[in-house]
Amino acid sequence: MLPVERRNRIKNLIQERQNMKISELSELLKVSEMTIHRDLKPLIEEGFVSKSFGGVTWSEVENESPHSTQSSNTCVICQRAVCERLAYRIIRNDNQIEMACCAHCGLLRHQQLGSDVMQAICHDFLRQTTISAGSAWYVMDTSVQIDCCQPQVLTFELQEHAEKFVTGFGGQVFDFTAATERLHQKMKEHGSGCPHHD
Repeated sequence: MLPVERRNRIKNLIQERQNMKISELSELLKVSEMTIHRDLKPLIEEGFVSKSFGGVTWSEVENESPHSTQSSNTCVICQRAVCERLAYRIIRNDNQIEMACCAHCGLLRHQQLGSDVMQAICHDFLRQTTISAGSAWYVMDTSVQIDCCQPQVLTFELQEHAEKFVTGFGGQVFDFTAATERLHQKMKEHGSGCPHHD
């Protein structure tokens, strides 16, 4: 689990239970109490939680950003349920994590955020390993239907695997920059928004 994911998990746990002990969080997340203290520091500074004797208590914050309250199981672009197998995570410079249901929505959001993206990760379509979105290879226009946003975009860690996939199922292989440009072009041709709603 990435530190920002753990921090969000801590935030959600405290919000659900209203107050928790440091030792309880440490045991649940299988990390040291010192790690919990480090993860809590920004949450305390942002006013989400406040210190209490031996633990922390949830504090209501009225000025949360629109994406900080995004449910971890809905797409930031199209609001569809996120399937972990296709998920595209964007970690912003402010350490907020945004989830997209697939590489299609992930690339769109990545383009919207521009330099506000610290890191983006997705899953290799064949091997289901976590990969950096910036170094991934993207397949578009394939005959395989994954029942997600259109035009669909599949991600691969290795160019060789993407090319072999295209040999069997058709489509085109793009690197990150070319995939973003191609998707933007295709979206212009189909009008704005995700065509899966049609």
